[in-house]
Amino acid sequence: MKVGIMGGTFDPIHIGHMLAAEAARDVYQLDEVWFMPSHIPPHKLESGATGQMRLEMTSEAVSGHPSFRTLDFEIERGGVSYTVDTVMELRRAYPHIEFTFIIGADMVNYLPKWHRIDELAGMLNFIGVNRPGSSLDVNLLPSFLQKVVKIADMPLVDISSTLIRKRVAAGESIRYMVPDRVYDYIVRSGIYGIQSGTAD
Repeated sequence: MKVGIMGGTFDPIHIGHMLAAEAARDVYQLDEVWFMPSHIPPHKLESGATGQMRLEMTSEAVSGHPSFRTLDFEIERGGVSYTVDTVMELRRAYPHIEFTFIIGADMVNYLPKWHRIDELAGMLNFIGVNRPGSSLDVNLLPSFLQKVVKIADMPLVDISSTLIRKRVAAGESIRYMVPDRVYDYIVRSGIYGIQSGTAD
């Protein structure tokens, strides 16, 4: 069984994440994609929603896709979320699954700086998906990474979680930037200080 891991803060999860996951699943014929919200991502100092809220939003987002599921591995474990530690645990828990890690082009360029990347590259492959404003050239990576990074094309949608939070703060619409069930969750729970009617 081939499973792609889609990690991230998902604060909130948006259609860009969904398009990236579907592109990776389709191009590389993954059986499933598991969305795994980070507890405390090493590269981000703060988030707008709690871990539980981000997990719930992610579950809402993937609920309609037969090959998508949510994984609470890092939220339940707590602490700083290093991918190498998570992958080691996943391989122990699911020894018969072939894992691939799905990341955006910006993260592909950042891979050489990942914690214990040499160990991680020995355990799984990566699927890098295009993002607007990012230059994705695998040939610029160290040779040991060039061997384990694959590329998947996706529609270039210039949406980020930061943009969505800023739009909410400014009273601007975020409708259609996030899956409908996530939109309803954000409005219902008042995350990011959203006011009734401002998300429309």
